[in-house]
Amino acid sequence: MLTKDLIAKVRKIEIRTRRIVDELTGGAYHSVFKGKGMEFNEVREYIPGDDVRAIDWNVTARTGQPHIKKFVEERELTVFLLVDVSGSGDFGSIGQRKNELAAELAALLAFNAIRNNDQVGLLLFSDQDELHLPPRKGRGHVLRLIRELLAYDRQSKKTDIRKALETFMRVTHRRTVVFVISDFIDEGFYQAMAIANKKHDLIAIRILDKLELGIPSAGYIELEDAETGESLTFPSLRQSNRRSFAVNSWSQHQQVTDICSRAGVDLIDISNGEDYVQPLMQFFRKREKRR
Repeated sequence: MLTKDLIAKVRKIEIRTRRIVDELTGGAYHSVFKGKGMEFNEVREYIPGDDVRAIDWNVTARTGQPHIKKFVEERELTVFLLVDVSGSGDFGSIGQRKNELAAELAALLAFNAIRNNDQVGLLLFSDQDELHLPPRKGRGHVLRLIRELLAYDRQSKKTDIRKALETFMRVTHRRTVVFVISDFIDEGFYQAMAIANKKHDLIAIRILDKLELGIPSAGYIELEDAETGESLTFPSLRQSNRRSFAVNSWSQHQQVTDICSRAGVDLIDISNGEDYVQPLMQFFRKREKRR
């Protein structure tokens, strides 16, 4: 049900993200992703000088005359957003929760897509496939996507990135630009990520909160796992405890960085409470240099 509060939130995100698209990332997105692939157009008779690697042997055998396949540059893309809606996204120490930041980032990417006449699809996931919206074009489709991101009532608080990637591979057949938006507090997804990136163009956007990487000296702190509900009382006054927490958190952080590197996946880190335009633009510039 659309409430006045939800409509206002959707409108606010639309205004903010469309302004960023217009001012900054629209052109960068276009230059990085357009023309990345070729699609089959037709066959025609072979002309001396044509690349023999393009010969269509089936048509050649059927007609008795050599024919080649013609390809054209792909002008439209399919962009797919895999967004983590698990319980850890409910956390946020500065300004907004991580899942609200994820919704805004997804909206920005979706408006980029429709501005360039591309299709955009959505998969919300926890350790289940929560919601799948097939790729479509148009502002109305993107607004629905944002509403689902803001108001969807998830079925589970846990995370399974591997399962989400496997679902995506089952429902998507043509080459796609895929953004996985998550805090990546999970394990066992390297192989699924590597396989998906061989067929598709996979980009990981990791949402961070500084308090998850290091806690202040504030007496006794009660910590609760947002996905399992387990809690413990943490005496943060002791420097050794804070150091141990930071070391463990950084180790998990670095493991995800290494996984993405080994899988050949670009990783963009976005910190809650900080400007996200700059890291996105750095990603676009890095991609453009590689073309």
